[in-house]
Amino acid sequence: MCATCGCDSVEHAHDHSHGHDHGHDHGHNHDHNHDHDHDHGHGHNHGHDDRPRTIIKLEQDVLLKNRLLAEQNRGWLAARDVAALNLMSSPGAGKTTLLERTLRDLGGEVRFAVIEGDQQTSRDAERIAAVGAPVIQINTGTGCHLDAGMVRDGLAALAPQPRSVVLIENVGNLVCPALFDLGERSRVVVFSVTEGEDKPLKYPHMFRASDVLILSKIDLLPYVPFDMEQAIGYARRVNPRLRIFAVSALRGDGLGAWYDWLRGQAAQGGRDGV
Repeated sequence: MCATCGCDSVEHAHDHSHGHDHGHDHGHNHDHNHDHDHDHGHGHNHGHDDRPRTIIKLEQDVLLKNRLLAEQNRGWLAARDVAALNLMSSPGAGKTTLLERTLRDLGGEVRFAVIEGDQQTSRDAERIAAVGAPVIQINTGTGCHLDAGMVRDGLAALAPQPRSVVLIENVGNLVCPALFDLGERSRVVVFSVTEGEDKPLKYPHMFRASDVLILSKIDLLPYVPFDMEQAIGYARRVNPRLRIFAVSALRGDGLGAWYDWLRGQAAQGGRDGV
């Protein structure tokens, strides 16, 4: 179990598929009938005072193991001259729609491959496959984020071409994905106008850990109470170095600047930089 968030992703209870839902049922039914009917009679106070320290140590071990795997991924990508981007957001912010539009518009110019992360189903991978991009689905089960081990396996299955861009669509969650380095070169957080201006203040680590902010669904601005200037101000308060693109994947607003940035990522290949 992941000590950071309580999910099972550390055990890699996930399913790799190329646009197909294999639906593995691991069936781990353990019946732990421990009958602790001991009468110590010593009057001892068995307080679990070390529990917080144990949890912190386990969390540190989990993140350390993940960082080591992430560095291996980073080396693997650099050796193949591949740029990997980690796309994160809350559920429904529009990551998959943005990816579909990006792949359609830029796929003839930039080589893309996609890793799709979800708890269940292969629907997003099927949407990406329909556009014609190489894609692999990783189902995390109860896990609320991808980790470096899952991405390592996904990269091995995808075998991205040199000078290509791997787009990693993380599980929809504004908390735990920010804690787990995947070996990516850049992190992109997608934040929709339907979520409220204060998300950068409520989830500062996500915005602080990101290199790029995509403010999505701006075509809905006439219909929702959202102050874009205030939202951008909050984001820059948390992370002044954020590169910000305001876009509509449906209408195409603002996509040119996003595409130019992606072209730069592809041209850079496996070299470091944002």
